[in-house]
Amino acid sequence: MSGTLKDSPRPPVVSTKKKVTLYFNAPMLAETQKEAIRQDRSISWIIQAAWRKAREEIKRLPAVGQGDPSESDGPSQD
Repeated sequence: MSGTLKDSPRPPVVSTKKKVTLYFNAPMLAETQKEAIRQDRSISWIIQAAWRKAREEIKRLPAVGQGDPSESDGPSQD
């Protein structure tokens, strides 16, 4: 039987999962929940997809104390 999963040389992918608690303001959580429903995905999946998409842009942000002093050090209130 060529091409079956049984013949595959790759080992099964093992996902490491760790439970964490994240805090979101109410409007952000509501928007995330709405998007999860729209895409028929979990909130966790939405957050992970958003991180993968934004991670390179986030890395380009200056560290605290290294950016424009007129910019806030705190999180955005969007």
